[in-house]
Amino acid sequence: MRTKTKCVIAKQLFIALLVLISFQSFADQKEIVFGVVPQQSASKLAKQWGPLLEAWSDVTGIKFRFATARDIPTFEERLAAGEYDMAYMNPYHFTLVNHAAGYTALAHAKDKRITGIMVAQKDWNGAIDSLNDQLLAFPAPRAFAASILTQSELRQKGVVITPKYVGAHDSVYMAVAKGLYPAGGGVMRTFNSIPESLREQLKIIYKTNSYTPHAIAYLNSLDTETAEQLRSSIDPLNQHPKAKAMFDMLSIKGFESAKDSDWDDIVGLGINL
Repeated sequence: MRTKTKCVIAKQLFIALLVLISFQSFADQKEIVFGVVPQQSASKLAKQWGPLLEAWSDVTGIKFRFATARDIPTFEERLAAGEYDMAYMNPYHFTLVNHAAGYTALAHAKDKRITGIMVAQKDWNGAIDSLNDQLLAFPAPRAFAASILTQSELRQKGVVITPKYVGAHDSVYMAVAKGLYPAGGGVMRTFNSIPESLREQLKIIYKTNSYTPHAIAYLNSLDTETAEQLRSSIDPLNQHPKAKAMFDMLSIKGFESAKDSDWDDIVGLGINL
Protein backbone atom coordinates (compact mmCIF):
# COMPACT_ATOMS: atom_id res chain seq x y z
CA MET A 1 0.00 0.00 0.00
CA ARG A 2 2.85 2.34 0.89
CA THR A 3 4.56 1.49 -2.37
CA LYS A 4 1.38 2.31 -4.31
CA THR A 5 1.02 5.60 -2.42
CA LYS A 6 4.64 6.48 -3.16
CA CYS A 7 4.06 5.78 -6.86
CA VAL A 8 1.00 8.03 -6.91
CA ILE A 9 2.91 10.83 -5.18
CA ALA A 10 5.86 10.39 -7.54
CA LYS A 11 3.54 10.54 -10.54
CA GLN A 12 1.87 13.71 -9.23
CA LEU A 13 5.27 15.31 -8.62
CA PHE A 14 6.38 14.36 -12.11
CA ILE A 15 3.25 15.90 -13.67
CA ALA A 16 3.69 19.04 -11.56
CA LEU A 17 7.30 19.27 -12.72
CA LEU A 18 6.26 18.96 -16.36
CA VAL A 19 3.67 21.71 -15.90
CA LEU A 20 6.27 23.93 -14.25
CA ILE A 21 8.79 23.29 -17.01
CA SER A 22 6.14 23.94 -19.65
CA PHE A 23 5.06 27.17 -17.95
CA GLN A 24 8.66 28.33 -17.58
CA SER A 25 9.36 27.50 -21.22
CA PHE A 26 6.33 29.53 -22.31
CA ALA A 27 7.36 32.40 -20.04
CA ASP A 28 10.85 32.35 -21.57
CA GLN A 29 9.53 32.56 -25.13
CA LYS A 30 10.51 35.62 -27.07
CA GLU A 31 7.55 37.96 -27.55
CA ILE A 32 7.20 39.89 -30.78
CA VAL A 33 4.85 42.86 -31.04
CA PHE A 34 3.19 42.53 -34.44
CA GLY A 35 1.62 45.74 -35.71
CA VAL A 36 -1.12 45.75 -38.35
CA VAL A 37 -2.02 48.84 -40.36
CA PRO A 38 -5.59 49.80 -39.35
CA GLN A 39 -7.33 49.60 -42.73
CA GLN A 40 -10.34 48.23 -40.84
CA SER A 41 -11.63 48.26 -37.25
CA ALA A 42 -9.39 46.91 -34.50
CA SER A 43 -11.93 44.19 -33.66
CA LYS A 44 -12.05 42.97 -37.26
CA LEU A 45 -8.24 43.02 -37.54
CA ALA A 46 -7.90 41.07 -34.30
CA LYS A 47 -10.37 38.49 -35.58
CA GLN A 48 -8.39 38.13 -38.81
CA TRP A 49 -4.85 38.30 -37.46
CA GLY A 50 -5.14 36.82 -33.95
CA PRO A 51 -5.58 33.19 -35.08
CA LEU A 52 -2.97 33.69 -37.81
CA LEU A 53 -0.42 34.86 -35.25
CA GLU A 54 -1.35 31.90 -33.03
CA ALA A 55 -0.60 29.59 -35.95
CA TRP A 56 2.70 31.38 -36.52
CA SER A 57 3.51 30.86 -32.84
CA ASP A 58 2.75 27.14 -33.22
CA VAL A 59 5.22 26.96 -36.09
CA THR A 60 8.02 29.02 -34.55
CA GLY A 61 7.59 28.76 -30.77
CA ILE A 62 7.67 32.57 -30.68
CA LYS A 63 4.91 34.52 -28.92
CA PHE A 64 3.25 37.16 -31.08
CA ARG A 65 1.29 40.04 -29.57
CA PHE A 66 -1.19 41.64 -31.94
CA ALA A 67 -1.16 45.43 -32.05
CA THR A 68 -2.67 48.13 -34.20
CA ALA A 69 -3.60 51.81 -33.81
CA ARG A 70 -6.76 53.90 -33.72
CA ASP A 71 -6.05 55.26 -37.22
CA ILE A 72 -3.47 55.10 -40.00
CA PRO A 73 -1.57 58.31 -39.05
CA THR A 74 -1.09 56.98 -35.49
CA PHE A 75 0.11 53.66 -36.92
CA GLU A 76 2.60 55.58 -39.09
CA GLU A 77 3.96 57.41 -36.04
CA ARG A 78 4.43 54.16 -34.11
CA LEU A 79 5.99 52.47 -37.11
CA ALA A 80 8.46 55.33 -37.60
CA ALA A 81 9.33 55.15 -33.89
CA GLY A 82 10.07 51.43 -34.16
CA GLU A 83 7.36 50.50 -31.65
CA TYR A 84 6.49 47.31 -33.57
CA ASP A 85 9.00 44.45 -33.72
CA MET A 86 7.24 43.34 -36.89
CA ALA A 87 4.48 44.96 -38.88
CA TYR A 88 2.09 44.51 -41.77
CA MET A 89 2.28 47.84 -43.61
CA ASN A 90 1.27 49.27 -46.95
CA PRO A 91 3.88 49.46 -49.73
CA TYR A 92 4.49 53.19 -49.34
CA HIS A 93 4.94 52.82 -45.57
CA PHE A 94 7.63 50.22 -46.25
CA THR A 95 9.60 52.56 -48.51
CA LEU A 96 9.51 55.18 -45.75
CA VAL A 97 10.74 52.96 -42.91
CA ASN A 98 12.92 50.53 -44.85
CA HIS A 99 15.92 52.71 -44.05
CA ALA A 100 14.87 55.48 -41.65
CA ALA A 101 13.42 53.26 -38.92
CA GLY A 102 15.36 50.19 -39.98
CA TYR A 103 12.77 47.64 -41.12
CA THR A 104 13.72 44.71 -43.37
CA ALA A 105 11.27 42.91 -45.63
CA LEU A 106 10.24 39.41 -44.60
CA ALA A 107 7.21 38.50 -46.72
CA HIS A 108 4.23 39.63 -48.72
CA ALA A 109 1.03 38.03 -49.96
CA LYS A 110 1.57 35.20 -52.43
CA ASP A 111 0.67 35.72 -56.09
CA LYS A 112 -0.97 39.05 -55.41
CA ARG A 113 -0.63 42.68 -56.48
CA ILE A 114 -2.25 45.66 -54.79
CA THR A 115 -4.80 47.64 -56.78
CA GLY A 116 -6.65 50.77 -55.74
CA ILE A 117 -10.36 50.99 -56.47
CA MET A 118 -13.03 53.65 -56.52
CA VAL A 119 -16.50 52.66 -55.37
CA ALA A 120 -19.88 54.35 -55.73
CA GLN A 121 -23.45 53.40 -54.93
CA LYS A 122 -24.76 50.44 -56.90
CA ASP A 123 -27.03 52.53 -59.15
CA TRP A 124 -24.24 54.98 -60.12
CA ASN A 125 -23.89 55.15 -63.92
CA GLY A 126 -21.76 58.24 -64.51
CA ALA A 127 -18.39 58.57 -66.21
CA ILE A 128 -15.27 58.88 -64.05
CA ASP A 129 -14.82 62.53 -65.08
CA SER A 130 -18.22 63.33 -63.54
CA LEU A 131 -16.40 63.17 -60.18
CA ASN A 132 -14.61 66.40 -61.06
CA ASP A 133 -14.95 69.07 -58.34
CA GLN A 134 -16.55 66.53 -55.96
CA LEU A 135 -15.77 65.80 -52.30
CA LEU A 136 -14.74 62.12 -52.16
CA ALA A 137 -14.00 59.78 -49.25
CA PHE A 138 -10.59 58.17 -48.63
CA PRO A 139 -9.10 56.32 -45.63
CA ALA A 140 -6.01 58.46 -44.90
CA PRO A 141 -3.46 60.59 -46.81
CA ARG A 142 -0.84 57.81 -46.90
CA ALA A 143 -3.17 54.89 -47.57
CA PHE A 144 -1.18 53.76 -50.59
CA ALA A 145 -3.60 52.20 -53.07
CA ALA A 146 -6.85 53.55 -51.64
CA SER A 147 -5.73 57.19 -51.47
CA ILE A 148 -2.36 57.81 -53.15
CA LEU A 149 -2.87 55.71 -56.28
CA THR A 150 -6.51 56.57 -56.83
CA GLN A 151 -5.99 60.32 -56.44
CA SER A 152 -2.85 60.26 -58.58
CA GLU A 153 -4.58 58.49 -61.45
CA LEU A 154 -7.63 60.77 -61.20
CA ARG A 155 -5.30 63.77 -61.53
CA GLN A 156 -3.66 62.19 -64.57
CA LYS A 157 -7.13 62.02 -66.13
CA GLY A 158 -7.75 65.68 -65.37
CA VAL A 159 -10.25 64.91 -62.61
CA VAL A 160 -9.75 67.38 -59.74
CA ILE A 161 -11.36 66.29 -56.48
CA THR A 162 -11.31 67.28 -52.80
CA PRO A 163 -10.40 64.38 -50.49
CA LYS A 164 -12.17 63.77 -47.19
CA TYR A 165 -10.21 61.38 -44.96
CA VAL A 166 -12.53 59.22 -42.87
CA GLY A 167 -10.01 56.99 -41.08
CA ALA A 168 -10.40 53.46 -42.48
CA HIS A 169 -11.41 51.54 -45.58
CA ASP A 170 -14.62 50.26 -44.00
CA SER A 171 -15.57 53.83 -43.11
CA VAL A 172 -15.21 54.79 -46.78
CA TYR A 173 -17.48 51.96 -47.92
CA MET A 174 -20.13 52.74 -45.31
CA ALA A 175 -20.07 56.48 -46.03
CA VAL A 176 -20.48 55.95 -49.77
CA ALA A 177 -23.26 53.39 -49.26
CA LYS A 178 -25.11 55.94 -47.10
CA GLY A 179 -24.79 58.58 -49.80
CA LEU A 180 -22.56 60.88 -47.76
CA TYR A 181 -20.07 61.00 -50.65
CA PRO A 182 -20.57 60.14 -54.33
CA ALA A 183 -17.51 57.89 -54.39
CA GLY A 184 -14.54 56.77 -52.33
CA GLY A 185 -11.24 54.93 -52.48
CA GLY A 186 -10.36 51.45 -51.23
CA VAL A 187 -8.61 48.24 -52.27
CA MET A 188 -9.92 44.92 -53.52
CA ARG A 189 -8.92 42.96 -50.39
CA THR A 190 -10.83 45.15 -47.95
CA PHE A 191 -13.76 45.51 -50.34
CA ASN A 192 -14.03 41.72 -50.60
CA SER A 193 -13.91 41.34 -46.81
CA ILE A 194 -16.80 43.66 -45.90
CA PRO A 195 -20.23 42.13 -45.17
CA GLU A 196 -22.13 41.12 -48.28
CA SER A 197 -25.05 43.30 -47.17
CA LEU A 198 -22.76 46.35 -47.47
CA ARG A 199 -20.88 45.20 -50.57
CA GLU A 200 -24.09 44.67 -52.55
CA GLN A 201 -24.92 48.36 -52.08
CA LEU A 202 -21.75 49.38 -53.90
CA LYS A 203 -20.10 49.00 -57.28
CA ILE A 204 -16.49 49.35 -58.36
CA ILE A 205 -16.27 52.19 -60.87
CA TYR A 206 -12.48 52.38 -61.34
CA LYS A 207 -9.33 50.30 -60.79
CA THR A 208 -5.77 51.63 -60.69
CA ASN A 209 -2.60 50.01 -61.97
CA SER A 210 -1.26 47.20 -59.75
CA TYR A 211 1.88 47.14 -57.59
CA THR A 212 3.78 45.01 -55.08
CA PRO A 213 1.43 44.44 -52.13
CA HIS A 214 1.69 45.17 -48.41
CA ALA A 215 4.92 44.22 -46.67
CA ILE A 216 5.53 42.19 -43.56
CA ALA A 217 8.80 43.51 -42.20
CA TYR A 218 10.85 43.29 -39.01
CA LEU A 219 13.08 45.71 -37.16
CA ASN A 220 16.77 45.43 -37.95
CA SER A 221 17.40 45.28 -34.19
CA LEU A 222 15.75 41.85 -34.11
CA ASP A 223 18.42 39.25 -33.42
CA THR A 224 19.72 37.28 -36.41
CA GLU A 225 18.62 33.92 -35.05
CA THR A 226 15.00 35.04 -34.67
CA ALA A 227 15.01 36.72 -38.09
CA GLU A 228 16.23 33.50 -39.73
CA GLN A 229 13.70 31.49 -37.74
CA LEU A 230 10.93 33.72 -39.09
CA ARG A 231 12.19 33.40 -42.66
CA SER A 232 12.29 29.62 -42.48
CA SER A 233 8.76 29.53 -41.04
CA ILE A 234 6.94 30.98 -44.08
CA ASP A 235 6.34 27.70 -45.92
CA PRO A 236 5.31 25.73 -42.78
CA LEU A 237 2.94 28.58 -41.84
CA ASN A 238 1.27 28.38 -45.25
CA GLN A 239 0.46 24.72 -44.52
CA HIS A 240 -0.93 25.27 -41.02
CA PRO A 241 -4.73 24.59 -40.98
CA LYS A 242 -5.53 27.59 -38.79
CA ALA A 243 -3.41 29.86 -40.99
CA LYS A 244 -5.11 28.61 -44.15
CA ALA A 245 -8.51 29.57 -42.72
CA MET A 246 -7.26 33.07 -41.91
CA PHE A 247 -5.69 33.49 -45.35
CA ASP A 248 -9.14 32.87 -46.79
CA MET A 249 -10.55 35.55 -44.50
CA LEU A 250 -7.81 37.96 -45.61
CA SER A 251 -8.49 37.09 -49.27
CA ILE A 252 -4.90 35.98 -49.90
CA LYS A 253 -3.31 32.65 -50.84
CA GLY A 254 -0.64 32.75 -48.17
CA PHE A 255 2.75 34.43 -47.74
CA GLU A 256 5.93 34.27 -49.76
CA SER A 257 9.41 35.38 -48.74
CA ALA A 258 10.37 38.87 -49.84
CA LYS A 259 13.38 41.14 -50.15
CA ASP A 260 13.61 44.92 -49.88
CA SER A 261 14.03 45.41 -53.63
CA ASP A 262 10.59 43.89 -54.27
CA TRP A 263 9.20 47.37 -53.56
CA ASP A 264 11.41 49.18 -56.09
CA ASP A 265 8.27 49.73 -58.21
CA ILE A 266 6.91 51.88 -55.37
CA VAL A 267 10.18 53.75 -54.95
CA GLY A 268 10.11 54.45 -58.70
CA LEU A 269 6.83 56.35 -58.35
CA GLY A 270 8.73 59.13 -56.55
CA ILE A 271 5.94 59.71 -54.01
CA ASN A 272 6.77 62.51 -51.59
CA LEU A 273 4.10 63.25 -48.97
